[in-house]
Amino acid sequence: MAFSLLFVGRQSIKRFLPASLLMVITVRIVNVIAKKRRWWWWYTKIHPSVSGSFPFVYGPFFVSSFWLLKYSYGKVMKYFGLNLSAHLLFTYILEPILNKLGIASLVRMRKIELMYVFVALATLLYGFQFVSESVAVTKERSQ
Repeated sequence: MAFSLLFVGRQSIKRFLPASLLMVITVRIVNVIAKKRRWWWWYTKIHPSVSGSFPFVYGPFFVSSFWLLKYSYGKVMKYFGLNLSAHLLFTYILEPILNKLGIASLVRMRKIELMYVFVALATLLYGFQFVSESVAVTKERSQ
């Protein structure tokens, strides 16, 4: 999946990489909080010191954040519609599969609450990109 970033172009990488990296950091922090509060649990570990969430955060979550921004930034309804679709797919289809396979499961969090977390993350991603582009435009105008 990360392989697909080779096809986006240098300008797009420069434009959307900071927001996507912010999402990786934020999701890692949310995973630490979730582990402490037992919102969800990753049963599978790659290594004793590496959580099972690692491949999801640095793989699909990072790449999907990047592609969603690339194809829908500037079109708020399209962005939130695509994001909502992706998160509904994860929450109501993929999460039960992960649970059955013994990889991960929700513990003290209901599916609707997970959706609230995803919507908050999506809003943060879009907001960060909006602010970063506003700052870039302001810098260009002042020069």
